[in-house]
Parts: sequence; C-alpha cells; structure tokens
Amino acid sequence: MNDAQIEALDHLAKRVRQSRAALIRAAIDDYLNRHHREQVEDGFGLWGKRKVDGLAYQEKARSEW
Repeated sequence: MNDAQIEALDHLAKRVRQSRAALIRAAIDDYLNRHHREQVEDGFGLWGKRKVDGLAYQEKARSEW
C-alpha cells in the first residue's frame, strides 16, 4: 500500500473507531464475497442451452447408480 492509502485508512479507522487491520479484513471479505457472487451468477442459465429437461436428465443419471 502506498502512503496515501495508509493515511486514508488511518483517518477512516479513527472515524469509525476500528483498527486499520479490521478495515483491511472487512475490505478483503467484501472483495471475496463480490467475486464469489460473480462466479455463482455466471452459472445461471447454463442449463437453458441444453435440449433435455433437467429433471429427466437427473432421473436418468440417478438410475445409473
């Protein structure tokens, strides 16, 4: 981190009465949560491109067990 970022974090930490480390952890958690949501959202609609019904596919796959 550069000096300006550290200074901004220190000001924010004083204002919200949290440590700089707590703010950094919260920022990392937020980033990871947003990134995870993007991955999950990328999966929506993938099944729609298939010609077979999802339930029929599931039943067929289970019958093979």
